Amino acid sequence: SAQAAIRIAVEMVQERLITKEEAILRIDPKQIEQLLHPMIDPMAKKEVVAQGLAASPGGATGVVVFSPDRAEEWIQKGESVILVRMETSPEDIHGMNVASGILTARGGRTSHAAVVARGMGKCCVVGCHELHIDYKTSQMTVRDTLIKEGDTITLNGSTGEVYLGGVPTIRPKLGPDYHKLMSWVDEIRTLKVRTNADTPHDTRVAREFGAEGIGLCRTEHMFFDLARIDAMREMILADSEKARRKALANLLPMQKGDFVEIFREMKGYPVTIRLLDPPLHEFLPHNNKDLSELSKKLDIPFSRLKRKAKSLDEFNPMLGFRGCRLGIAYPEIYQMQVQAIMEAACELVLEEKIELYPEIMVPIIGDVKEFGFIREYIMSVCEEVQSRYQTRVAYKIGTMIELPRAALTADRIAKIADFFSFGTNDLTQMTFGISRDDSELFLPKYIESKIYEGDPFVSLDVTGVGKLVEIASQLGRKTKPGIKLGICGEHGGDPASIEFCHRSGLDYVSCSPYRVPQARLAAAQSAINHPETAIWSS
Repeated sequence: SAQAAIRIAVEMVQERLITKEEAILRIDPKQIEQLLHPMIDPMAKKEVVAQGLAASPGGATGVVVFSPDRAEEWIQKGESVILVRMETSPEDIHGMNVASGILTARGGRTSHAAVVARGMGKCCVVGCHELHIDYKTSQMTVRDTLIKEGDTITLNGSTGEVYLGGVPTIRPKLGPDYHKLMSWVDEIRTLKVRTNADTPHDTRVAREFGAEGIGLCRTEHMFFDLARIDAMREMILADSEKARRKALANLLPMQKGDFVEIFREMKGYPVTIRLLDPPLHEFLPHNNKDLSELSKKLDIPFSRLKRKAKSLDEFNPMLGFRGCRLGIAYPEIYQMQVQAIMEAACELVLEEKIELYPEIMVPIIGDVKEFGFIREYIMSVCEEVQSRYQTRVAYKIGTMIELPRAALTADRIAKIADFFSFGTNDLTQMTFGISRDDSELFLPKYIESKIYEGDPFVSLDVTGVGKLVEIASQLGRKTKPGIKLGICGEHGGDPASIEFCHRSGLDYVSCSPYRVPQARLAAAQSAINHPETAIWSS
């Protein structure tokens, strides 16, 4: 077990049998996850009913529910629930929040369900293709087994197994040996470890696990709360800039409040905030029933609402109207977000004397002119807010490198960027031409046939995607030697990918809160195994 391995290593150092470096190298970073989640009791009897992909570790038992609303209803009855979906979407967030575990029939290890569950520290199994879900009758079948809403199942997020009934779990504890080992880890590693966090709670958890800042705060996640999404929808449905700005004024205090809490939790450390990234259609209902309810709630004719939803629908939204394209077409959206960021920062600096380092990040840049257009009005808003509050905040403006063209023209972008953050989830999709949400239909065969060495969405493809990261790093630091370089894709928590980031001279990696400890350990192991770094590192 992880506890035994750590205790043995620490005691051998204390008895001068091995060095601190040897102790660190003896621990598998992935073992650390055993210490952070309830794990399935290995001695318990289990009846495996289905097999999916292990997306977020730990064990969870609960009654099956098939909708986020029903999850909330069962929770109010005092039950633990397992939310089962074909695949999750941002509209399911309220159900995912209350669920003990999440199970999906589709998706890979970087699907929406997997990424959100890891951020929340919840057990999750995805890509369980054996599931046949019938939402109308609230039941599912797995071969000859029928499972109805209210039946109990258990998930093993470490193996991807689904068990019938309840299975006991074991909750390990972090002891003094763990803290001693991690103190040695932090002495040795040179790579900083940040977290991907979107809420004050996630930020607090990540700090407790040793995160040294936020590498990715996804602002869109702040809008999916049930109390806020209608205000967001009003903005999307607005027919003029004036109406849009009016709706955005209602969203401003909500965003500002979140930033105040996040900055407060992460005081003294950098916080990288990504401006709105997903296409706007993700915020609207997808069926007539939900559209009809929304039309009544917002007092908007159903026909007009349906036309708007249809106009926003895209054949390939991954390559569509998202990211900086939103900021160019509707500058008022990003202006509101920047105003919220800077007002929150200025108020904390003045009222609580907190040391703050906001980093404003523009997504999906493909051309330096896109970045220049948006950077200009970001700076204008920042200066206006600071002037109004009569104080200064050490803010930075940078971009995500997630398109191959951005990587290949990084020398031009670096002239006006304060930092690069490699969004390797999208950079992998764009480079391979593979959708991470659909790849599980054929990717296992590629791996089995040795066409790919492993899943490129789990461990960074050093040969192709990694080469783009290295090219962008070299070009960026050739133009601006002090530019900060980090990685904020899910690869930031993968030990093999962290080793590549260390060797490539990046400044930091960023990962989900519950992966921070293993990232710290992997960074120390990389420093021991590769004391030299890239010649262009700062």
